[in-house]
Amino acid sequence: MSLKRRTGSILIMDINRHLQRKFLIVVDGTPESHAALRFAARRAHGTGGKVALLLVIEPETHDHWLGVSSLMKEEAEIEAEKILTESAALVEMLGGEKPKTHIRHGALAEEIARLIDEDRAISTLVLAAAVGHGGPGPLVSAIGAGKSAVHIPVTIVPGDLSDDEIDALT
Repeated sequence: MSLKRRTGSILIMDINRHLQRKFLIVVDGTPESHAALRFAARRAHGTGGKVALLLVIEPETHDHWLGVSSLMKEEAEIEAEKILTESAALVEMLGGEKPKTHIRHGALAEEIARLIDEDRAISTLVLAAAVGHGGPGPLVSAIGAGKSAVHIPVTIVPGDLSDDEIDALT
């Protein structure tokens, strides 16, 4: 479906496009990612949108310990599946449909940009600022400084908002 179409010399916006919006949330099991997840799930539910969850496993540098590296990768996959299952259950509990989940291996910012390029329905990236770590976190800082290839709107949720505060905002 096209976002815009031309009728004669008038450009018409497809007013139903917003109903197809998909919120992408990077989850990692932290309280901050819970805040972003809850915010996005509530916004998606309130606007008829959908949710996609991404968990990125960044590469370990234990190449000289191949057996240890394989075990660590397997454990990371199991933990990722657990986090995504719990996150998806929360999205459904908040009134949404089952979200699409993605596990990627690589650099976080690169994998986010790659998924956004692959899934053109993703219209908003929702992140939460880290709490008590001396700054908003490396991903939020990189995006805020324009050092990422993300080309969609980004919503940054304060990571220390309570569920009640998030619900009041959405």
